[in-house]
Amino acid sequence: MRTTDIEKRISEYKKTIYRALRDKFLRISLTRTVDNYRKNWAKIIANFPDLPKKAERLRKIKLETIKDLWYYVDKAQERLRQRGINIYSARNAEEARTIIGDLCEGKLVVKSKSLTTEEIKLNEYLEKLGAEVWETDLGELIIQLAKSKPMHLVTPSIHIPKEKVAEIFSRIAGEDLPPDPKVLVGFARRLLREKYFKADVGITGANVVAADTGSIFLVENEGNIRFVSNAPPIHIVVVGIEKIVPTFIDAALYVDVLAKYAGFLAPSYISIISDVSKTGDIEKIRVEGAHGPREVHVIFLDNGRSKMLRDERFMEALLCMRCGACLYECPVYQVVCGYFGDYYFGGIGAIWMSFIDSIEKAIPYIYTCMLCGKCREVCPMKINTPEMILTLREETQKSGLIPKKFGDLKQKLIRDRNIYK
Repeated sequence: MRTTDIEKRISEYKKTIYRALRDKFLRISLTRTVDNYRKNWAKIIANFPDLPKKAERLRKIKLETIKDLWYYVDKAQERLRQRGINIYSARNAEEARTIIGDLCEGKLVVKSKSLTTEEIKLNEYLEKLGAEVWETDLGELIIQLAKSKPMHLVTPSIHIPKEKVAEIFSRIAGEDLPPDPKVLVGFARRLLREKYFKADVGITGANVVAADTGSIFLVENEGNIRFVSNAPPIHIVVVGIEKIVPTFIDAALYVDVLAKYAGFLAPSYISIISDVSKTGDIEKIRVEGAHGPREVHVIFLDNGRSKMLRDERFMEALLCMRCGACLYECPVYQVVCGYFGDYYFGGIGAIWMSFIDSIEKAIPYIYTCMLCGKCREVCPMKINTPEMILTLREETQKSGLIPKKFGDLKQKLIRDRNIYK
């Protein structure tokens, strides 16, 4: 990417940020959301004072895992193959899309909320292949119908007020629906029930995978993932290679820490998938596709992760659980929401985007971070995001990627690093 292109990207980003700052609905929504999260967090830590110690134990497990990640990836894949599950390895987004496209072309597809499928821009690709795609998480459904973008890792539609949701749903319903969340949720329930049972394919992500058993853990509150993963005859799982832990017990610890740092005492539902649907009740003869899918396909996605793994300066970013706790405390996110990022958000999002796309595309977000360190304070994995952001800034300086009109930032980088240390 040329310097002039980067300059244009920065200019467009600034305009987007200024529009976000003038959005009164966004301000109201963010204020309420952050306040509610903090109240929920106070209750959680009061009820589970040992949670930080659990998170510390999980961090150690995750660090040991990524040091020997390919061993655990191979182990998880072999366990799943033994169960009759179809396994694929995708080096990048294009390969992942192609694999999924071959299974979904021209079909009715239901999806659960998946940041990994956002990362590879799956919906747009499938729709070009003639597939009819329906998001089933309420927030993602609202985003899809509003033709907007997710604004948070856990709560993607926090920027859309209930009045706007009522307007969107009323168009689909063919009648005026009031801006009452109970009524709107009821309509979504009725709309999606039909889709689940007519769908040819269900697509989910995975919160964590246990290498020793090959078990895929899916965490949710709405109950939609159970339908997506169980009702259609084909279930596709898209999972980043960093989501693997050594054992089933480690995965259970992961889910416990993830849910609580996301702001919940416990998730409403935890689905654990280790095999295809099957029965042996007639003469002990195995028949696949009893009440659940006849086929399960699991795609292990790299897409820049192995590059991150090879760089000790950024390896720690692979510990990110996508709990979203850092965003609620980020001073920038609190005023511009998900415009501080694209498919991933905040400082940690800028780091991930630098490896998935390129450091050039991530430049606006790299220089938006305030280096305050609040993200690290609340992160269950204690990821040193500010340090990595400073390293990325140094990389942009060495590569000459920052336009001259933005000035020589070398001295500022030195000062920032000294202050942070």
